[in-house]
Amino acid sequence: MIAARPDGPHYRVEAVDPAAHLFHVTLTIAQPQGGQRVSLPAWIPGSYLVREFARHLQRLSARQDGKPVPVQQVDKASWQVDCVPSSPLVLSYEVYAFDNSVRTAWLDTQRGFFNGTSLCLRVHGQAQEPHQLELVAPRAYPHWEAATGLEPLKTGKRGFGTYWAENYDELVDCPVELGPFFSAEFRACGVPHRIVVAGATAGFDADRLVADMQKICEAEIRFWHERRKPPFKHYLFMLNAVDDGYGGLEHRNSTALICSRRDLPRVGETRMSEGYVTLLGLISHEYFHTWNVKRLRPAEFAHYDYGGENYTQLLWFFEGFTSYYDDLLLRRAGLIDDATYLKLLTKTVNQVLQTPGREVQSVAQASFDAWVKYYRQDENTANATVSYYTKGSLVALCFDLTLRLEGHATLDDVMRALWVRCKAGPMAEADFAAVLKELGGRAFSRELAAWVHGTRELPLRELLEQHGITVMEEPAQLQQRLGLRVGESQGLVTLKNVLRGGAAEQAGFAANDEWLAVEVAGTAWRLAKLDDLMLYAGSHRRVTAIVARDRRLLRLELAIPSGITTWRLVLRDPAQAQAWFGPQN
Repeated sequence: MIAARPDGPHYRVEAVDPAAHLFHVTLTIAQPQGGQRVSLPAWIPGSYLVREFARHLQRLSARQDGKPVPVQQVDKASWQVDCVPSSPLVLSYEVYAFDNSVRTAWLDTQRGFFNGTSLCLRVHGQAQEPHQLELVAPRAYPHWEAATGLEPLKTGKRGFGTYWAENYDELVDCPVELGPFFSAEFRACGVPHRIVVAGATAGFDADRLVADMQKICEAEIRFWHERRKPPFKHYLFMLNAVDDGYGGLEHRNSTALICSRRDLPRVGETRMSEGYVTLLGLISHEYFHTWNVKRLRPAEFAHYDYGGENYTQLLWFFEGFTSYYDDLLLRRAGLIDDATYLKLLTKTVNQVLQTPGREVQSVAQASFDAWVKYYRQDENTANATVSYYTKGSLVALCFDLTLRLEGHATLDDVMRALWVRCKAGPMAEADFAAVLKELGGRAFSRELAAWVHGTRELPLRELLEQHGITVMEEPAQLQQRLGLRVGESQGLVTLKNVLRGGAAEQAGFAANDEWLAVEVAGTAWRLAKLDDLMLYAGSHRRVTAIVARDRRLLRLELAIPSGITTWRLVLRDPAQAQAWFGPQN
């Protein structure tokens, strides 16, 4: 517990009606301004899309000295209260919570979760004052508990009670988990960590997950600090296990995660399943963000503007470089072997090489456009954009392998030097360039221009070959050969994407077409799944596709190409790669 702080905004949150998915919030402003203004954020840091959280706020009212005072809505997310500054102001409102993701809020009879950006109105003029959050235990659910990364002021054994935040930024950067969850604690490099898991089945191997998470946390703390303590006193993982889901959102001393129950480790099973590797990679990714974006962060994020877009060209660094290290640190922690790591890297390489948008948009542009492109993907996304996650991770790979090849430093050294140079705070691309020059022994302006601000192919093959990795080329899957991406359901093949320059585009296919049949040598065959195409085509390389578009049947002449390949990375020289991967535990 910590000592009581001066009066500031106080939020009382009650799970008042889980069946209706309604949180009730009472906001007490001890020292309001005359005509006090309040607003709800339009977005949440770490997820770069204006989500308009205010659309779920309802029944806002205000009282002062026990009497109602008028509230006037100013814009889509702001209100002004006709109050005087002489006495406390009490606001009351409800928030509808039915988004079972890591970004907003959720409440039903089984579980509650919220980010402060969805529930906590910002009190203008007092954002830098200490804030308190009071979590009320729901009487109808005596088995529920509460977990959050906030500092407790006065809380009970189940976690309900009052918490404290230094300011509004800290308040909304500490999400809250409510409900009957599994909980476990462990220490990483001497620092307390806790994990809570909602929705797990009886077969969940909690001991294995906790042990593996400890290895990840210790590997990442040592990566950044060697023998020093990390920049937090305690850390909380909140994992929501659902039937089908994946994602995470980073915070200063916690993270909210969502995964498929099938990806959790199972009692009695020792193999490292593909789903479990994916979950560990997610945990590694979000934990790495504790340093890389929550503290070391774009200069444009020095102070958040919660009202709208906050633009930066640096997401290729903060998301892309984090994506590079998430799997690499699993390898260095001994959780995966060389073959598994190369399989993960192969997948990333092929994802980028199969995205025509890499020739259209640089990763710097992709970072800036995240607000309107990455989080609003459509049928043309792959043709017009590139992911700053996947290509950004390959940019990190290229810098790391180039630095290692030239023998002066590694990307690990660069990351730690940036942490010191920027004092674990705002960073610009110029800082990255300066550290590269200082540690790498030369300017890397040409690489920055080509890899970050350009659209030419990255020198992946050459760099990998020089580090003991052989690039094998294998025949591509049928979707890649045809240049399309499909969905298959109940015997129907529907086109999701038609890739630029591919055989499908040349034949005249369009997104949302229903591919019904294929005609080969005068015989038409019903198509139930895409792989049936080669069954019916046999040795023929020209067929007639019969598609439905807006209920109209079209006949499209399709040439099935050959010679299109994908990459497979093979470890040729383990000793040569060991300095990069780290020793095998």
